[in-house]
Amino acid sequence: MWSLSYGLYVVTTCCNGKFNGQIANTVFQVTAEPIRIAVSLAKENLTCEFISKSGTFAVSVLDEETPMKFIGLFGFKSGRDVDKLSRVEYKLGVTGCPLVTENAVSVLEAEVIDQVDGGTHIIFVADVVSAEVLGTGKPMTYAFYQEVKKGRASRLAPTYKPHPEEDKREGREQGMKKYVCDVCGYVYDPAEGDADGGIPAGTPFEDLPDDWVCPVCGAGKEQFSPPRHRRG
Repeated sequence: MWSLSYGLYVVTTCCNGKFNGQIANTVFQVTAEPIRIAVSLAKENLTCEFISKSGTFAVSVLDEETPMKFIGLFGFKSGRDVDKLSRVEYKLGVTGCPLVTENAVSVLEAEVIDQVDGGTHIIFVADVVSAEVLGTGKPMTYAFYQEVKKGRASRLAPTYKPHPEEDKREGREQGMKKYVCDVCGYVYDPAEGDADGGIPAGTPFEDLPDDWVCPVCGAGKEQFSPPRHRRG
């Protein structure tokens, strides 16, 4: 299943005057005439609940240069706890949905024509009612997110799988252990550091500043643990 290709998007919606959005990788075009798309969202997510009620949503196609903290805001925080849209740049679309313009190469809006129960997820099929190209950046693929940006899938993502236990690697052999975020699964690798956070490569986890936080979800150092290893 991991050989299937995906993109990375922010899906937003509006319900009774309230905005919410989340990261999604399962957005795809269904037909060309009319222009129709589909998106699969976890039933537990607030965005899914809002779209079921409002029948409208918007999609922002993310640029490869999108910071991990931005992705973490929409991918690892719940709209029940955080007003996500208050922290980013957006504009209102013709449907009333917020169109996230920050870190987006294009945006579109759609009106739901059908929804299918997929078990843990709902698949919304919708007609595109507006679209706009915002920049010339390169759309981020899910492979780029995983391999280059070292991103992880949230527990409710359709592509989620438990993180494999770490084998011994060069950094570990040098006495520098990797640490895993208990919230989002991000792995801090001392051999790579955290360039966005100003942490140079070769910095052991123990030497990170006390105010350092996970570059994906913002969790503190106390919410990191050494990965468990198999024995024998």
